[in-house]
This record gives sequence, C-alpha cells and structure tokens, in this order.
Amino acid sequence: MTRLAAACGAAALGLATALAPAAAAAAAPARIEARSTHYLLVGVVQGDTLSIHVSRRLDNAPVTDAAVTAALRGKTYAATAEPDGAYSFHSADLNLPGSAAVQFEVTDAGAAERLVGTLRVAGPAPGGKSTSGVRQIGWWILNFAVCLGLLALIARRRKNAQS
Repeated sequence: MTRLAAACGAAALGLATALAPAAAAAAAPARIEARSTHYLLVGVVQGDTLSIHVSRRLDNAPVTDAAVTAALRGKTYAATAEPDGAYSFHSADLNLPGSAAVQFEVTDAGAAERLVGTLRVAGPAPGGKSTSGVRQIGWWILNFAVCLGLLALIARRRKNAQS
C-alpha cells in the first residue's frame, strides 16, 4: 500500500515537473541579436516595446549617445534613449508571431552603421489554439485517478481479508 501511495506521489510530482518547463518557455521574451564591425546590439521584446542595448565590440562599452533607428515589417521606428543607457521603441508589430528581419542603423559620432538581425516571436500552434498542455494535464489526472482507484481497491481487499 505504501508503494502505491509513493507511486501516486511520484505521479503528482511528475505533473508539476512536466508543467514547469512549459510555463517557463511560454514566459520567455522574444530576443534579437545583431552584429556589425563595430557594434553588438541585443534587443528584448516586452509587450509592445523593444528594449535595445548597444555596445562596442572592441571593449564591450555601452553606446549611450547614438541615434538608433529600426526597420521592422516595412516600417521605420526611431528609438528613444532611456535613462539606463538603453534605447526603446513601441510597435504592435513586435507581437506578431513568426520571424521578421529587423534592420538597425546606429549613428554614433557622425558614422552610421547597419546591423541586421532576425526577431523570432513564438505564436500559437498551426490550426489555432494549442491543446497539447490541456491534453498533457488530462493524462496526468487520469493517471492519478487510476492510482487512487488501485489504492482504494487494495484497501478494500485488505479490509475484507481481515474480516
């Protein structure tokens, strides 16, 4: 009986373990990296905002006094400087699922340089809403119910054997 209870506990622990990576992957923001001869650009999408960090490749020093523009899906956006040294711009196009080429132009001290990267935004599964998570939970619940049923059956047999 204790073995069956341990198996049920392991099944419940397996459910929590199986669901944790899926939740973490869904919460991971979209990222973009672009490199040129002199600059390294890293961008992170948070909602409808792309936060851009630009640094020099030579010494990894942040570039805080440049003009940064981005071309995404046929539209050009001027990034505004943030107090923390980053740049950002807002666009609803940042949330569209799929891959999109993004062309950045960094103008620093009169010299302009182009950087190109690919933004990959995860979207729903083809054909609409994803049901794999719901299906996985259903199987774990069924597994747990079977374990509880076996536990009840064993308890009843032991009780009948003692009487």
